[in-house]
Amino acid sequence: MLILGINAYHGDASAAIVRDGKLLAAIEEERLNRQKHCAGFPELAVRFCLEEAGVTLADLDHVAVSRDPSLRLMDKILFAIKAGPKILPKVKERFSAVSKVKSIEEELSSRLGVPAKDCRFKVHAVEHHRAHCASAFFVSGFEEAACASIDGFGDFVSTMRAAGKGNRIDVVDRVEFPHSIGAFYTTLSQFIGFRKYGDEGKVMGLAPYGEPKYLQEMERIVQPTDDKLFKLDRKYFRHASEAVEMTWKEGSPSIGIMFTDRWAEDFGPAREPGSEITQRDMDLAASLQAHCENLILNVLNGLHERVPSENLCLAGGVALNCVANGMIRDNTPFRELFVQAAAGDGGTAIGAAFHVWNQVLDQPRGFEMKHAYLGPEYDGEQIDAALEGQDALAVEVLEGTELYDRTAAAIADGLVVGWFQGRVEFGPRALGNRSIVADPRRPDMKDILNSRIKHRESFRPFAPSVQVERTAEYFEQDYPSPFMNLCYKFAEDWRDKLPAVDHVDHTGRLQTVSREQNERYWELIEAFRRRTGVGLVLNTSFNENEPIVCTPAEAVNCFTTTQMDVLVLGDRFVTKKS
Repeated sequence: MLILGINAYHGDASAAIVRDGKLLAAIEEERLNRQKHCAGFPELAVRFCLEEAGVTLADLDHVAVSRDPSLRLMDKILFAIKAGPKILPKVKERFSAVSKVKSIEEELSSRLGVPAKDCRFKVHAVEHHRAHCASAFFVSGFEEAACASIDGFGDFVSTMRAAGKGNRIDVVDRVEFPHSIGAFYTTLSQFIGFRKYGDEGKVMGLAPYGEPKYLQEMERIVQPTDDKLFKLDRKYFRHASEAVEMTWKEGSPSIGIMFTDRWAEDFGPAREPGSEITQRDMDLAASLQAHCENLILNVLNGLHERVPSENLCLAGGVALNCVANGMIRDNTPFRELFVQAAAGDGGTAIGAAFHVWNQVLDQPRGFEMKHAYLGPEYDGEQIDAALEGQDALAVEVLEGTELYDRTAAAIADGLVVGWFQGRVEFGPRALGNRSIVADPRRPDMKDILNSRIKHRESFRPFAPSVQVERTAEYFEQDYPSPFMNLCYKFAEDWRDKLPAVDHVDHTGRLQTVSREQNERYWELIEAFRRRTGVGLVLNTSFNENEPIVCTPAEAVNCFTTTQMDVLVLGDRFVTKKS
């Protein structure tokens, strides 16, 4: 039984393939076409998944799409009527994307060149937030759990609370348009000058530089409700009264301005992108983050009242807020937590496929997502082909302990290492297969990385990768975080010793690395520990203002066009002759 899951005509378009209940492959379109957060139809991702499974479109039994445009049609029509004729062009644009979702069978057939008459698969439209919940629960390994999807919007819903048991997820309640924690975060992010799709993560990094001076105002703008959900004060949000411009066609998506003039009346003029970040902007970011943390924890505590489980499965774009995630076990009754590696919209491709396998087809569960290494892998010949003709590079083939020791020595000497191994990670985080690795002990390493390679805002933190068995040594909590979706405070004794990964509030968005999940990365960290006494390295994504590298050629290009010092491609240890 073959099921293809697709997230199409939405941000982070992606595909995943499941055979007999086992996840074989998953990837976002951006990794293959090199357009950040690519929307549109994930043609290259679909092709990769089919190739990885060794099948063609004609072999598929089911195709699951993580949107159901037929839902809440009356609500959408009433909103369009109330907003008036000025939004008709935007409504037409939105319905154009909807029509493409509805004709997914035709789209697949024409894109992949397989006649429709040769295809036997059945298409399933899976509600967006059901797909989110399924992407977490059905692969979590929990027999039962409370489930929450907290997002911007999908199928006119922003939040879903549900109960998972066996091979079923039953919805408890929803929050419908226009109320949304994700929309609140995006709106204020835009107001303080971060207006690109996906910029919310930057604001999370900026927040610790400010004080939550505007928390009372935030509590008025988004208010908790008696059922432990929330509602927006609509006067502050353009999307609540008119259709905001959104592009979900091919290429990187964009979202129009969501804040109204009320923000400027209350807080002064909006910051223009690229201008100086003031203390007011930092304080607004801190207030936004603090209120969102409170809202999220309130939603989850309300969920536990309805679904009294010790297990929580969390998904949706807001589930990428690792600071809030790190607070869950101390501030709710939940003891076990699963946040999928691709908690955002890209992960709904997995969720849609498993919703069909488990809930629609009533098949038993048997797969647990223990790692996110689900993309393409490249062998020695392909790596050598990427290095061919690079006369300015020196290449050595090293194996086993020698490779780890040489790489660890380079890191300990203050060099910046590109680490390229195995299969590409699924989701937004580099998890040790497409990573740039550096020494966390160096106080100047943040500046080195930003000036020589990453060229990003100085306030954004870099993440630590730590051996899972040593987590308690470095952090105040020791619950595993294999997908870099939790943020903990560093243990007090280590804060001054690890300045490159210790953020201004003494937190780190950590990745816990086990030998079972990623032996080569664990061995690298172990070699660094033997040399320095520190079982932790700085890990940032292998890229320079582009999607994380996928192929050896992309890795070589990034290495040669930046001031990276060492590149490790599989067993190839590469340096620059000059």
